[in-house]
Amino acid sequence: MNRQPPSLAVTILLYIAGILLVLFAILLLLQVFGAFKTIPQTAVISLVLLGIGGGILAGISTRTR
Repeated sequence: MNRQPPSLAVTILLYIAGILLVLFAILLLLQVFGAFKTIPQTAVISLVLLGIGGGILAGISTRTR
């Protein structure tokens, strides 16, 4: 059976989801351990944008190798 690699869009979406999960897990752990009490909305938006950008770059870089 000949398996094809996933499309570029699927690869990018999976990287975005993975990066966002890791970022928010770290954020929640820091909040649980008392590093800060509340998370500003701008910080959450910036982390989402960082995750999306990182996912796109990681997805593209793995497809070009």
